[in-house]
Amino acid sequence: MISRDELLKNPIEDITLNDLEKYKDITDIFNKIYGFSSENIVNGSRILKEMIKTADLRFLSFTANLVSTGLRGLFADLIEKGYFNVIVTTGGTVDHDLARSFGGKYYKGSFELDDAMLKDLEIHRLGNILVPFESYGKIIEDVVRKFLPEIIKDKREIGVYELLWEFGKRINDPHSILRKAYEKKVPIIVPGIVDGSFGTNLFIQSQFLNFRINLFEDMRLIKDLIFSCKKSGALIIGGGISKHHTIWWNQFKDGLDYAVYVTTAQEYDGSLSGAKPREAISWNKIRPNAQHVTIYGDATVIVPILAASLLS
Repeated sequence: MISRDELLKNPIEDITLNDLEKYKDITDIFNKIYGFSSENIVNGSRILKEMIKTADLRFLSFTANLVSTGLRGLFADLIEKGYFNVIVTTGGTVDHDLARSFGGKYYKGSFELDDAMLKDLEIHRLGNILVPFESYGKIIEDVVRKFLPEIIKDKREIGVYELLWEFGKRINDPHSILRKAYEKKVPIIVPGIVDGSFGTNLFIQSQFLNFRINLFEDMRLIKDLIFSCKKSGALIIGGGISKHHTIWWNQFKDGLDYAVYVTTAQEYDGSLSGAKPREAISWNKIRPNAQHVTIYGDATVIVPILAASLLS
């Protein structure tokens, strides 16, 4: 049997845009290859560059599993450098960012490990990433219990994006998504905030502190941003609620002007996660004349390539 110490040897490290500087011309290589997925990467890079130059509202939408990887630092850097000014994500993003910001260590593992063994060793598995019990739930619980009373001491109600800024304000980690969003005043919209450890702990504490989260405040904010923008674009990584919330609100301005999807989901089963941009056109969520592309592949491979290309 493998020991716990043997499994928890190699921690996950966050990357930044600085790490990608020497790869900034990588799409030139894909443009020469120009086969199959290479074309989509080239087009995705081109669309993102134009979006960043011309769209005043720029969404970064992603799923929480990616925040357990080194992409966490890259997302934080993309916020800090001003490439995106609205984040739409899921409850687990807050969980992983808080856990890792307050001392939790995640480790390199394998998809093939015995999960019954991992449970006995008190290790969670997220794909091929290992999360020791002590690096997750207890940390989030302690952080919420420590900071929430002072955050809501003069309030009985608070918008989720404001609450996340308050937690970000109390983080001292340069790779934290919440911290960078607070510093740049980039709203993090989490429509499914109660689906995770952070949301559950908010609920528990609400029983003692007599406060409520107000999701309508987040809806008001995203509505105001949509109605006041001239052009909008989105890099949408993965599917589910974060993808849908992003394109849903853009229908009220007749759709996104730019859309880059990075996904492994397929459209044959009719799922929202697998739906291509062309389907969103029929719902008024993406403009018929919008620039859009779908890039199929693992985000931990595709996103660093796209991010590096922005540096050029």
